[in-house]
Amino acid sequence: MQRLFSTFANGWPGAGLLLQRILTALLLLRVGVIEPSGVPTSPWMIPQLIGSLAGIFLVAGLWTPIVGALIAGLELWTVATGTGDLWGSVTLFTLGGTIAMIGPGAWSLDARIFGRKRF
Repeated sequence: MQRLFSTFANGWPGAGLLLQRILTALLLLRVGVIEPSGVPTSPWMIPQLIGSLAGIFLVAGLWTPIVGALIAGLELWTVATGTGDLWGSVTLFTLGGTIAMIGPGAWSLDARIFGRKRF
């Protein structure tokens, strides 16, 4: 993880990344948990459930680049198959892609586990 990012953003940029991760996780949890409640299980729900699990990882900031790329891939698949809300999927695709490219920020488990250590 340390090779992916030279530093983890701190201060205002780190707070912005934290807010972006929380917003993305809330949207994923809304789509994956709140909307399908009361609907019988179907194969189309699998990407939504994977997205909900990815939202939990995003809130913690664990494996953020991998989870962001997974979210972008799932949402691209959702747009290609036409199984969900088009603009919601495009928004989550964009947020997942930017999180994968920018990284988790200093307020994350990734920064604690993989960040530079001071002796």
